[in-house]
Amino acid sequence: MSNNIRASDSPLVERLKSTWRAQDGETIEQIISNVSKVAQFVPQMWGVIELGQNDFIFVSWTRHRDNKSDEQYVITWKIALDGTFELASTYAKPMELGWRALALSLIASEVADGERDANLRFLHDPANFNFVATPQGRLGDLLRQGRCTIIEPVGVDYLPKRNGKPAETGDVWRVLLLVNCSIQGPRYFAHNGVITFEKREGQDWEPQSSFAKRIAKFAPGSWFQRTEPNEEEDLGERRPE
Repeated sequence: MSNNIRASDSPLVERLKSTWRAQDGETIEQIISNVSKVAQFVPQMWGVIELGQNDFIFVSWTRHRDNKSDEQYVITWKIALDGTFELASTYAKPMELGWRALALSLIASEVADGERDANLRFLHDPANFNFVATPQGRLGDLLRQGRCTIIEPVGVDYLPKRNGKPAETGDVWRVLLLVNCSIQGPRYFAHNGVITFEKREGQDWEPQSSFAKRIAKFAPGSWFQRTEPNEEEDLGERRPE
C-alpha cells in the first residue's frame, strides 16, 4: 500500500480542494477548518492512493492532537471516470450538507464512544440544525420558538441503501433528535419527543416522526392545537406507562 501513496501536493489533491463543494457551496478546506474548531478532529495529511484501477484521494485525521496510539481515521474521495470526485466514506457523507452537519455527526459519535470533553454545547445548540429546512422555516429556529431543548441522543447520519434490500427507497441523510419542550402539549411530544427528518439526493427534507410532521405543518405556537388522523394509534405503543 505504501508504494501506491503519492505525495500530498499531488495535482489531484489540489483539484479536489478547488472544485469539490458541499450542497451549500462550502469548500472542503472551509469544512475541515470549521469542524476542527468544535469537534475532536485533527487533520493530519493529504494523499492519493491507487487501488486497482481507481485512484482515491484521502485526508487522514485523529481525535487527539497528542495521539499516542494507532488511532487514525481517513476521509476518501473516489475519482470517477469523468474526473469528478465522489465522497466514498459513508460516515463522512454529512459533510455534503455543510460543516455543521459533519461536526454534529462526529460529536455524536464521540458521545457514543464515551470520549471525554465532547462538545455538548455545540451538539445541543438548535441553531446548528438550521441546515434542515421545513415549510415552516429552519428546524433550529422552530425549536427555539417552540421552547425546545435538545437532549441525548442526537443523530446526524447518512444511511446507504443496503444491497439485497429492494424495498428500501435509497440513500438518505437522517437527522434524529430527542427534545424536551416547555409548552402545553401531549407528554409523548413535550417530554423526550422524537424528531426525525430525512433527505434524499436532490430532494427536500421530509419529516418522518409524528412530531416532525407537526413541526413541518404547523407554526410553533399551534403544534398541538389539533389531533392528526391516526396519530393516537401510531403513538400508542411508544407512550410511557
